[in-house]
Amino acid sequence: MKVTVRYFASIREAVGKGSEAVETSAATLAALRDELIARGGVYAASLARGKSVRMALDQAMADENLPLREGAEVAFFPPVTGG
Repeated sequence: MKVTVRYFASIREAVGKGSEAVETSAATLAALRDELIARGGVYAASLARGKSVRMALDQAMADENLPLREGAEVAFFPPVTGG
């Protein structure tokens, strides 16, 4: 299936792009993250399992166990703090 993946903040800076269309066989957000990590390089460094990464599915904060669907929009971003 094809999904749109968006990257924000430091993840976008590391990956070098704000979004991309991804062809995936992942059934969940967690599996998609693992597929991206498997690309290696900046993807592995930015999305590594030891890093705190937030995810959204179709513009709503999401648990990584949620299922993906064709045409979904997935966003990855670091936790944001403000003051």
